[in-house]
Amino acid sequence: MTSERVDIAVIGAGAAGLFAAIWAGRAAKAAGLQLSIVALDGASKLGAKVLVAGGGRCNVTHHAVDESAYAGSSRNAIKKVLRSFGVEKTTAFFAELGVELKREETGKLFPTTDDAHTVLDALLAAARDAGVELRHPWRVSAVERTDGGFFVSRSFTPEQAAEGRSESLLAGRIILATGGMALPRSGSDGAGYAFARSLGHSVTPQVFPSLVPLTTAEGWFLKALSGIAVPATLTVTSGTGKKLASFTNSTLFTHFGLSGPGPLDVSRYYLEAKREDPGAKLLLNLLPGADTERFDALLVKYRDDSPVRILSQHPCGLPERLARALCDKAGVYPSTGGVIQHMPREVRRGLATLCTAMDVPVTGSRGFTFAEVTAGGVPLSELHLNTMASRVCPGLSICGEVCDVDGRIGGFNFQWAWASGYLAGTGAAIDLLAE
Repeated sequence: MTSERVDIAVIGAGAAGLFAAIWAGRAAKAAGLQLSIVALDGASKLGAKVLVAGGGRCNVTHHAVDESAYAGSSRNAIKKVLRSFGVEKTTAFFAELGVELKREETGKLFPTTDDAHTVLDALLAAARDAGVELRHPWRVSAVERTDGGFFVSRSFTPEQAAEGRSESLLAGRIILATGGMALPRSGSDGAGYAFARSLGHSVTPQVFPSLVPLTTAEGWFLKALSGIAVPATLTVTSGTGKKLASFTNSTLFTHFGLSGPGPLDVSRYYLEAKREDPGAKLLLNLLPGADTERFDALLVKYRDDSPVRILSQHPCGLPERLARALCDKAGVYPSTGGVIQHMPREVRRGLATLCTAMDVPVTGSRGFTFAEVTAGGVPLSELHLNTMASRVCPGLSICGEVCDVDGRIGGFNFQWAWASGYLAGTGAAIDLLAE
């Protein structure tokens, strides 16, 4: 079996992997030396996740990024990584490549072209300029630590073998940037977790979808309003009623349940809580800023008006279809033309609760196929946070989504990829050059 020797092999050429390869190459050039750096990926076309991000526009980062937007490993550890390559450095990096970014009202930063290809093309060009060789499809089947470095095995078709390509590599350093399990059609199948374990690392007991649409019980009345989106607050509570997480953002009702920014952000917190506490709940407040008592008092104040009109006009402003569905569910029967003062107190209170603290009958999620990111992975406690180098396997670095770090929607996960990739790439190159 033929084995080609390289200095650094980056396994995975997604956002984190490309960034790691670029900065490894740049670190070597800055030292006046040249390293053989290859980025390996099993996909026939690179950058699938970059191209679908932000609806095909790629939200490169967010204007305000800090550790509070992330979950998984400790926030202090995440903070240490993020501060090494922040938003200013990210915007400067892409500007250097000719990719200007614009900030939108949501705080997301997109390329001014509104085209994700602009971002991907710039990254690929930067990798080549840094002396990185991009090899794909080159699917890694196993990684083994040897006295001479790392033996990287490849799985490939007979047709590829006939082309005389190398069946394996012997790399001095390895950067694991395989991603997680989200969006499997892009090639993310969780293989990186097996590689990490084989090299001595642990993986969190649970690896599950994050930023994923939630499914609800068959017959839930809001499924009939598929396509309606409203600002709402979603709150995860424990079985004892303790507030665990809360997000206010647009919520979209669909034929399967809930989607949109709010449900995606809250999904990992609900799924994690439900796994540990069967009594955990997801509460929906369709009137952000109001609670049950305040809204009930508002209904009493407008006692001569109809509940549908109050919900659909000033001061609530909900879509009329939603207002009528809420009233029907609460047993108000708006078709009778009744006004609030004629409603029994328990019906009025029930409507107030339904509008501000609805217990959503979540049955699960749409899974990794529709998830934007993976929760769980290699704990940051097993890495040196100034280089992303392994504490248990010399010569190995780990970055990106394979780590136990997942962020909110809005460019936060890309910023993690940039920061962790930067540290992994520069760290591996500097370490190698110091030998």
